Amino acid sequence: MVALTFPDGARREFPQGTTGLDIAKGISPSLAKRTVAMALDGVVSDLSDPIGKDARIEFLNRDDPRALELIRHDAAHVLAEAVQALWPGTQVTIGPVIENGFYYDFFRNQPFTPEDLPVIEKKMREIIARDAAFTKEEWSREKTKQVFRDKGEQFKVELVDAIPGNEPIKIYKQGEWFDLCRGPHMTSTGKVGNAFKLMKVAGAYWRGDSKREMLSRIYGTAFAKQEELDAYLKQMEEAEKRDHRKLGREMDLFHFQEEGPGTVFWHAAGWTIFQEIVAYMRRRLKGDYQEVNAPQLLDKSLWETSGHWGWFRENMFQATSAGDDTEDERVYAIKPMNCPGHIQIFKHGLKSYRDLPLRMAEFGIVHRYEPSGAMHGLLRVRAFTQDDAHVFCTEEQMADECLKINDLILSTYADFGFEEVVVKLSTRPEKRVGTDAMWDQAEEIMMRVLKEIEQRSGGRIKTGINPGEGAFYGPKFEYVLRDAIGRDWQCGTTQVDFNLPQRFDAFYIAADGSKTTPVMIHRAICGSMERFLGVVLEHYAGYLPLWLAPTQAVIATITSDADAYAQEVAAIARRAGLRVEADLRNEKINYKVREHSLAKIPVLLVVGKKEAAERLVSIRRLGSESQQVISLDEALKTLTAEAVPPDVRRMQGAA
Repeated sequence: MVALTFPDGARREFPQGTTGLDIAKGISPSLAKRTVAMALDGVVSDLSDPIGKDARIEFLNRDDPRALELIRHDAAHVLAEAVQALWPGTQVTIGPVIENGFYYDFFRNQPFTPEDLPVIEKKMREIIARDAAFTKEEWSREKTKQVFRDKGEQFKVELVDAIPGNEPIKIYKQGEWFDLCRGPHMTSTGKVGNAFKLMKVAGAYWRGDSKREMLSRIYGTAFAKQEELDAYLKQMEEAEKRDHRKLGREMDLFHFQEEGPGTVFWHAAGWTIFQEIVAYMRRRLKGDYQEVNAPQLLDKSLWETSGHWGWFRENMFQATSAGDDTEDERVYAIKPMNCPGHIQIFKHGLKSYRDLPLRMAEFGIVHRYEPSGAMHGLLRVRAFTQDDAHVFCTEEQMADECLKINDLILSTYADFGFEEVVVKLSTRPEKRVGTDAMWDQAEEIMMRVLKEIEQRSGGRIKTGINPGEGAFYGPKFEYVLRDAIGRDWQCGTTQVDFNLPQRFDAFYIAADGSKTTPVMIHRAICGSMERFLGVVLEHYAGYLPLWLAPTQAVIATITSDADAYAQEVAAIARRAGLRVEADLRNEKINYKVREHSLAKIPVLLVVGKKEAAERLVSIRRLGSESQQVISLDEALKTLTAEAVPPDVRRMQGAA
């Protein structure tokens, strides 16, 4: 017998091997009908699985948030069946659930096109309407390979070989069609529902290896309800308008090219925004942090000591000495992170407990290898700048430092227009360094800090736990901010590290004269400055606040009679600290307005013969059809006040 505990606390015994479906039917036919899966001790399982031990049991219907992954997983199987029904001979490979949807990779001579998607969707709806039951079988390794080999599914044969020998080979059938899969699945294809959509097609290499076969990938999404799908599609439509790559072209901010894959070519306007963000961060750190700079190229021995060579090597760019005849045959790594360099700076010279906490900041360029298919504009690059900092402190100071960092992070996000933030504690991963005692201690302290973060915010800041998602050297806080259209972006981190200072024999002299290893707190607010800039662009849809805009105003002439006045206005505005340009081209004013609006110039100051004679300007705001004619002095006073960065405005208010 097995004892099962239900959500209401009731505990009942059943014969061993009883399935979840049997239990649901025994409670009520309606429960069995609406249940799509079960969770045993929190682990989602097939409803038809026999239960072999005591457990907590929950029945999941389609509306349960945990069922969404099942809906999408099942939709991927339905997609694969539809494709093979429409194009016999197409080989199926893998079809995982991903964030916001799913995809399936296929091998065929002719890649799919966007025009194929409605045809596939129609066939999927037919399969869903048939409502074939999902059934699971376990096959021998030899049988599985032979069946797929006979079907011409060579990729599936290769996948069988990749399954560890101690794992069972599971086959899921939906009517006559079947697939190799770990599961779990819902009870039938009909449970997928019709709230799904195929989004796009793309190319992808088998196993992500550019030396292997090119596959044709179909992306899709699915939801429990049609209104959820409609809301998501609307969000995607808005996201497409806000795509930072599109805005980058329109605003002439940056570009990428093949000769520098994953590295940004910053144009003058984009670099201005970048430097404004850096200047903002420098002001916020002034007085609390020492800004330092560590080398880009360091011998691999340093990375071996830090542990990165063993844990992170596949993501590191390496370099050797310049020529074959050079005496220097050392192997170097281009730094993927700043922390080992900062420890070397800390170790240079004796430190006392009176020197702590010691806070070091660096706007350091780092390089990390990303597969070509993973790179995505500014959001995923191979070379980026971290607003990185490391705090060396005593164990007693650690909690206060984490809270101080938290306050800095949250106020920074608010200054950039992000008010909704979630703070998550990521705990020890399976692969890690350091003793369990170290991890216990670090996690216990950070859990206390997490509770205080929520309490201090009055519940405004939500918190959560990411089990197993910590760095290999310590637990961390992850700061997830929500943008204007409801998307979440993980940006800032605070990571506690008892391990790295110990590896490098870093110490300070404690009050009792002993050598003591400091706690090291890794801290980033923007994270990748490039990525943060991309997120900010999309959040504002390019309509940046005046203090961030690369060109804050353009003085545009109606006729050449106002050229001299426009140049004078531009000169006065620049002396007032504004970033302005004068547009004296012999073009119609409506043409100039359209062009500068596309480039997202926040303010146009239009001047003609009348404005020049009376020292007036006509102000047009980006996104507004109206205009206001005011004096030049009043216009400049208004704009200079508006262009003050939020942190400076706070300081001015405090003064």
